[in-house]
Amino acid sequence: MSAAELGDDLVGHYDLVIFDLDGVLYLVDQVIPGAAEACAKLRERGIPSAYATNNASRLPGDVAALLTRIGIPAAEREVVTSAHATALLLAERFSAGTAVLVLGAQALRDEVAAAGLTVVEEAEQARVVVQGYGPDVRMRDLGDAAVAIRGGAAWIATNADRTLPSPRGPLPGNGALVAALATALGRQPDTIVGKPDPALFLESARERGAQRPLVVGDRLDTDIEGAYRAGMDSLLVLTGVSDAAELLAAPVERRPTFVAEDLGGLFEPAHAVPMPQKWSVTDRSGSWELAGDGRRVDALLALCQVAWAAGAVRPVTGQGAAAQAALEWLKLA
Repeated sequence: MSAAELGDDLVGHYDLVIFDLDGVLYLVDQVIPGAAEACAKLRERGIPSAYATNNASRLPGDVAALLTRIGIPAAEREVVTSAHATALLLAERFSAGTAVLVLGAQALRDEVAAAGLTVVEEAEQARVVVQGYGPDVRMRDLGDAAVAIRGGAAWIATNADRTLPSPRGPLPGNGALVAALATALGRQPDTIVGKPDPALFLESARERGAQRPLVVGDRLDTDIEGAYRAGMDSLLVLTGVSDAAELLAAPVERRPTFVAEDLGGLFEPAHAVPMPQKWSVTDRSGSWELAGDGRRVDALLALCQVAWAAGAVRPVTGQGAAAQAALEWLKLA
């Protein structure tokens, strides 16, 4: 019997919850409302947590310290970052002491050095270029990376997130910097380490011996697709980057098992999407009409059911005040 057919809450069907961080538990360094309470409830029930992030600008210990500071006690061993995974990959592929030019934050440099490689500043010395996000990455840094890669250096990106969440809305992420360098070079990186590659999720589950992990994320193109590639169920929360419009248009590999407004969805009945709702969607000659009443997220699930079956997205109108309010909240009005 699947999780969707059982009557108790969603998280009760899993033995590990793997959280993304930015947009799920916090924005920059501010806890998302309800996140600390949800994590405390998991601890009370004895359900372990892990934290997997594409953010390469912090060491695992720093991430654990930040989580603890905002009310989510965490240990360093529970955190897997793309910076750490990249360093492990470098240690596997290249001999100790290999010269690496690093674009990104100090945390990424520290991880590369801890893996036994040599961080260099001169493009001409580099045998490998590692590109990660850092708020102080300059055009000069991109230029040095281009010189090194054209000179034969391998090119490894920690992740390809186009944006990162912030209190001001999505801002350019490492993927934007990777795209700039790719445009200049006319090619893509040799390897992209972070999500949607499943390695971070698989490592988290393997470390804890989990047989039924659940991935919780805010991005379809990294968290949800990464869970799909890892063969894991996923919960999309609407507190970060991906929105209703993106979800309706999502291809199969980016469709989450579950959708919730926030982490409170972990403790709601375990209904997978698509599913019947208290909402109805009627085809009106090239557009859809939403009608009914109930939870706003259920209106979204009803629309997903229709859009995914049709393989297309159409304009949506609301019949009645409740439907109109739901569409406005979903930014589909």
